[in-house]
Amino acid sequence: MRIRRILAAVITTAALAGLGLTGAATATAVSVTSPSSVTPGECTDGGGTIDRSTPVLPTCRGGMYDGQTVD
Repeated sequence: MRIRRILAAVITTAALAGLGLTGAATATAVSVTSPSSVTPGECTDGGGTIDRSTPVLPTCRGGMYDGQTVD
């Protein structure tokens, strides 16, 4: 019974957000996979700062891309 309520809530939320079930699945898959490196603009736009003290490549610290290398 609990599963039915959860499923109904998920479908209702997707419908209210204007997404079909495939759109919701695609949006979830895109948000789960993040790139291994980001541009400096993506790092700062995502709320991070560029840490240039790392030995090989600069790294994005904080924000959405925390820990990703900056190209």
